[in-house]
Amino acid sequence: MTNDIKTRIREIIAEQAMLEPEQVTDSATPEDLGIDSLGLVESIFAIEEEFDISIPFNANEPEKSDFDISSMGSIISAVERLVSEKAA
Repeated sequence: MTNDIKTRIREIIAEQAMLEPEQVTDSATPEDLGIDSLGLVESIFAIEEEFDISIPFNANEPEKSDFDISSMGSIISAVERLVSEKAA
């Protein structure tokens, strides 16, 4: 399941960034991938919809969010945590 989540998130982000999924590495930041704040918000909406979760993300104040958007790895970890909490 975890690999599926990671793969799907990479696909969603890659689509937003117009890249190939394998270019979306764990260490890449949204900026590295050329994703602006609007693109990030759209990606987060797509991830929420895909996994039927609610991401605690405030686009206006991302630094005040519990959702770490500093890198793809942290985004993937946070989504995996939310999905497992939902399944519990």
